[in-house]
Amino acid sequence: MTSVPRGPADRPMSPHLQIWRWHVTMLTSILHRVTGVGIYLGGLIVAVWAISLASGPEAYGTFKALLGSPLGKLVMFGMSASAFYHLGNGVRHLIWDLGYGLDKEQANSSAFVVFGFAIAATLAVWGIAYMTGAL
Repeated sequence: MTSVPRGPADRPMSPHLQIWRWHVTMLTSILHRVTGVGIYLGGLIVAVWAISLASGPEAYGTFKALLGSPLGKLVMFGMSASAFYHLGNGVRHLIWDLGYGLDKEQANSSAFVVFGFAIAATLAVWGIAYMTGAL
């Protein structure tokens, strides 16, 4: 008895995002990865800052002008939101590692707490920056 080779259509397919039911903990997991990448890119911005600082006043002035532009401020706002979200979700994961908050209701509730923390902390830092004239 010879077996007939099976093609790709004959193999079972894993669930795809189009048929998977979205839930808040799934969103927090995806956002944790995305913000981790964003924080890495923020590290590159810090490296460019250090290089421009070491390159002299003209290079540093150009860097400051770029970050002071509306697009630069938007990027920095996104960086701070990413950092606060990643921090909050990281603490949430540490709590999970201790064995707490793992049931569905607590996991969903803690997801909304992380979102609230990220929004509140980002707005607080940017509000303080605005009030002190740092913007």
